[in-house]
Amino acid sequence: MIPAISGAIGPLGSSEWSVGSIGSLGQGATTGTGATNGTGGSFNDALTGAINSMDQTQLGASNAAEQLATGQSTDPTQAITAVENASLAMDLASQIRTQLTTAVNTVFQTQV
Repeated sequence: MIPAISGAIGPLGSSEWSVGSIGSLGQGATTGTGATNGTGGSFNDALTGAINSMDQTQLGASNAAEQLATGQSTDPTQAITAVENASLAMDLASQIRTQLTTAVNTVFQTQV
C-alpha cells in the first residue's frame, strides 16, 4: 500500500516550499531612471536569466527521471518533485508568453 502524501513525511522541509529572491531585479528601481539605469536590471537580463533557470530546471528533471528509471536513485519523491517543478516552470513560461503576445498585439492594434 502506498502511504498518503504529507509535507511532514520525507525529505521535504519548509525551505522546499519557500520562494527564493529574484536577484538584483528591483534594486535601484526607486532611484535613477528605472530598470535600465546601469544596475544590471534590464529586461533582457531578466528574460535571459529566467530562460536559463527554466532550462536548468528542465535538465535537472530529466536527470532525476533518468536516474530513477535506471535505478541510480532510490528516492522517487525527489524525481517526482523535480519533474513537477519543471512542469510548473514550463506552464508559467507558457502563460507569460501568452500574456506578452496579447500585450504586443494590443499595442500594435492601438490606433493613434
